[in-house]
Amino acid sequence: MNATLPREQPGRTVKGHSAVLLPILGGQVDWQSFEKLLVDTVESGIIPAVNMDTGYVQILTPETVQLVLTRTREILGPDQPFVAGAFVDDRPEDDFNADAYHRHIDTISREHALPIVFPSWGLCGHNDDEWLNSMTRIGAVCDRFLAFELSTTFVSYGRIVSLAAYESLLGIRQCIGAKHSSLERHAEWIRLVVRDRVRQEFIVLSGNDLAIDMIRWGSDYLLGLSAAWPEAFAQRDKWFASCDPRWNTLNDALQAFGDFAFRFPVPAYKHSIAQTLFLRRRIASPCSHPHSSRRPDSDFPILKLLLDRIERAVHA
Repeated sequence: MNATLPREQPGRTVKGHSAVLLPILGGQVDWQSFEKLLVDTVESGIIPAVNMDTGYVQILTPETVQLVLTRTREILGPDQPFVAGAFVDDRPEDDFNADAYHRHIDTISREHALPIVFPSWGLCGHNDDEWLNSMTRIGAVCDRFLAFELSTTFVSYGRIVSLAAYESLLGIRQCIGAKHSSLERHAEWIRLVVRDRVRQEFIVLSGNDLAIDMIRWGSDYLLGLSAAWPEAFAQRDKWFASCDPRWNTLNDALQAFGDFAFRFPVPAYKHSIAQTLFLRRRIASPCSHPHSSRRPDSDFPILKLLLDRIERAVHA
């Protein structure tokens, strides 16, 4: 066994989380479709995450961000867990805005949701020591939170920290897990090795939509890809937990879709998700947010072929 690689863990129960798309109709939020997507996610057994990149959190007004949060709790009821992004809009020269993060985290916590600390210039634009100090300050004002490593492939202010900084993060007890979105297997593998050695209860949430089989090595997940068909991901997870070989076929079908949806430019994946949900008749419009990246309409026949493959695998 290579000491730099985690061991495979067949038959484990996977903790699935899915970023929920914020549907757009006529340039405005389609709240009716949003409710449908939330319910679909929860009924599949996957924990929803709102106000994430998939939900356009970076380009929403503060009022809409708040509406997403409060409506999510209203729709799901008092007991259903969900994750919500704490995002601070700042500029490249800004320092870490602790007060703004604390306000967002407090608002999320009041809705009994789990905050995930979204990257910003002030949080990620400095060195690892300052990043770690900022995470420590966040831990001092809340009971629990998730950290978030996000590649600059997604946003210009993203950051993938050093392995030493990651290991130090595990020493912040209020940080119960971290989403890792480098889109690189090895970077996630070595984080799993550190987790298994230092703090086994720490949750490594894979954000690698180009390698959704990272669950084999002990990652759980918080994906944007799963927003397109949470029920299919839930079925895959059940088959994986029961060592049913059908999980491989379904995983391969979902990965083929992921490779297409997350092709360059990667941020346009959100439009691919909207197109897919429209084809699946889960939302009323295939449009993405007016200020987000777009995919061509010529994607539709390819998406249809990919969805047909997933459908066959789900019902195998």
